[in-house]
Amino acid sequence: MSTPTADLAAAGVSIWLDDLSRTRINSGNLAELIESRNVVGVTTNPTIFAGAITDPDDTSYDAQVTELAASGATAEEAVFAATTQDVGAALDVFRPVWEQSGHVDGRVSIEVSPDLAHDTEGTVAQAKQLWTKIDRPNLLVKIPATKAGLPAITEAIANGISVNVTLIFSLERYADVIDAYLTGLERAHSGDFDLASIHSVASFFVSRVDSETDKRLEAIGTDEALALKGKAGLANARLAYELFEKKFAEKRAQDLIALGANLQRPLWASTGVKDPALPDTLYVTELVAQGVVNTMPEKTLEATFDHGVIAGDTITGGYEEAREVFAGLQKAGVDFDDVTQVLEDEGVAKFIDSWHDLLTQVAEGLEAQR
Repeated sequence: MSTPTADLAAAGVSIWLDDLSRTRINSGNLAELIESRNVVGVTTNPTIFAGAITDPDDTSYDAQVTELAASGATAEEAVFAATTQDVGAALDVFRPVWEQSGHVDGRVSIEVSPDLAHDTEGTVAQAKQLWTKIDRPNLLVKIPATKAGLPAITEAIANGISVNVTLIFSLERYADVIDAYLTGLERAHSGDFDLASIHSVASFFVSRVDSETDKRLEAIGTDEALALKGKAGLANARLAYELFEKKFAEKRAQDLIALGANLQRPLWASTGVKDPALPDTLYVTELVAQGVVNTMPEKTLEATFDHGVIAGDTITGGYEEAREVFAGLQKAGVDFDDVTQVLEDEGVAKFIDSWHDLLTQVAEGLEAQR
């Protein structure tokens, strides 16, 4: 008997879970989600790890913290040790998926320190450190699509490191991300790397776009403005997929693909619905197309499994409607360039705050053991 998540996978969408913890791995829950929910990858971020490592009910990190305290490790060293261990273990769980999918899926992402969001050289150095330390071919290193992140993406790809580009909000920045990826592939080819071994996804955020845009529409308050609520996130993502199709059909990308390079797949991130007036599976069922990734918090994954209605491709026929949404936003007086810049700045700031909270709590845990 088919399930909505099986239908989603059959429609060409790779389902990734936006969560990871040592308990989830050790209990067998992660393996169960692969089996029963069609999950073929995992994404992590500092907020997720902060929640896992500092959860008072989760004792799975206690022994490692005790050991690290005895060795004199700093909070940063302890977090690095714990998170790389978790990601390595998750990658091993996903290894059969990686092999069965022809090395496309079975991926787990780990993010460079958010403190490096505006530091190109520091980002490259840590990407190399994570790639070497974890040492699994199905790893993705997450690098934010900040202006400083773009050359770091190119440099990482040029060195054969597979990358999950995160915090993309605008079409303009997404075009820059694709260019950074292609430039990295060209350099990797010149350096005799096997292009087929280099993978990348571009994480385009969805629900946060609606949260920020809808706040502005409510402030405007006209009937025309309020009628656009809950539409910007989907419209933005659909036009991103159109850009993906266009850019990877061009000669530059096709020449690299002929040399064995992979498409940089669009990934829908921030897919948990924040507005209770919207359907809880909106950012899943309305963003279906061949070759995309949808990374879901567990609540959204379970909602999709329970009552998601998968009706085939819900992206490629919606480009004109998406453009109409943006015309309406402009007419209403919403400065969408400002929306996306605010979201990027907030996204970086939130991850930095989570990262520092995590370091503070781990430092306190280490001190208590000494």
